[in-house]
Amino acid sequence: MEDIIYKWTKLGRVYNPEIHGHGAWMAQFAQAPCILKFDNFLRVYFSCRPLPDAQGQYVSYSAYADLDKRDLFRIINVASIPILDLGSTGTFDEFGTYPVSVIRRSGSIIAYYGGWTRCESVPFNVAIGRAVSHDDGKTFIKSGPGPVLSFDPDEPFILSGPKIRFYNDRYYMWYIAGCKWILDNHRAEPVYRIRLASSDDGISWEKEHRNLIETKIEDEAQASPDVFFRNGKYHMFFCYRYGTGYRGRERGYRIGYAWSYNLTDWEREDHRAGLEVSDIGWDSDMVSYPHLYEHEGSIYMFYLGNGVGREGFGVARLEGDLF
Repeated sequence: MEDIIYKWTKLGRVYNPEIHGHGAWMAQFAQAPCILKFDNFLRVYFSCRPLPDAQGQYVSYSAYADLDKRDLFRIINVASIPILDLGSTGTFDEFGTYPVSVIRRSGSIIAYYGGWTRCESVPFNVAIGRAVSHDDGKTFIKSGPGPVLSFDPDEPFILSGPKIRFYNDRYYMWYIAGCKWILDNHRAEPVYRIRLASSDDGISWEKEHRNLIETKIEDEAQASPDVFFRNGKYHMFFCYRYGTGYRGRERGYRIGYAWSYNLTDWEREDHRAGLEVSDIGWDSDMVSYPHLYEHEGSIYMFYLGNGVGREGFGVARLEGDLF
C-alpha cells in the first residue's frame, strides 16, 4: 500500500476559555477534549483551572461544553459545576482531575481520569481514577477514594492520560506512565511513555508493562494516545514533545501517528499524521492532545493549541479516510 499522508482541514478554534468560560473555577485553560455523542449535540469534556492561589499553586477541574452537531462552533451549553469533586485530604486526586476519558457501556456513562496530588521534591504525581454518571454525563460519582490504576515497581510515578475504548468484548485503556524526571534550570520536568492495560469489567486491569511507541527525539515525552478503528486497522494519534524547553514552538508538542493490527504492536509513522502547527494564531506554537470522532461519514479531530490548552481547543476535518 502506498504511504498515505493524511490531510486535515483546520476548521478553527471551538472553545476559548477567555470567552466561553464562566465562573472562577473555569477561568483558565480548556485541556484534553474528549467527545460523548448525543442525538442532537456533542458533549466535549475538558479540564480547566481557576486562577492560581497566593502561593502560585493551581488546582484543576473537569467540565464540558455541548456543541450543536450541525454547527460545531455553536456552543449550546457549558457545565455550571465541575463534573467531579476534588478528593479529600491526602487522596490521589486532592488537587486535580485531568484529563478525562468517557465511554458508554451497558446503559452507564463511565469516566476515567487522571487524579493529581502535590509533592515535595517534584511538582505533582498522578494516578488514574474511575467514576460513573447517573445524570446522563453531567456529573460523576467516584468508584471510591483511591485509583483503579496506580503505581507499581515497573511504573513508579505519573500514571495519567487515560483513553478508554471497548474492542472485541474487552476494555482497553491506553495511558502514559512516567519513566524519569529531568531537572531543567532547577525545574523538574517529567518524561513519560504510552502504555496499555485491559480489563473484562473496567475495574480490575491487566497491564502490558511495556512501552508501545518507539521514541524519536531527545528524552521524548508522549501523551494522549487516541485509538480509532478504521478499514481493518487500529490508528493511534498521540502527541509528543522534547523533555526540556518544550513550552515554545521549536520543541513544543506535535501530533504523532502509529498503526496496529492487534492493539499491542504499533508501527510509528509520524510523517503521515498530517496535522501541523499554523503559521500564526492560537495553534502556532504547538498542537497536542488529539481526540477523533466520526460524524456523517467524516472523521474529525479535536486538539489543543498553544500552552497545552491555555488558549483552548479547536477542530479539524480529515479529507478522505484512514487507511
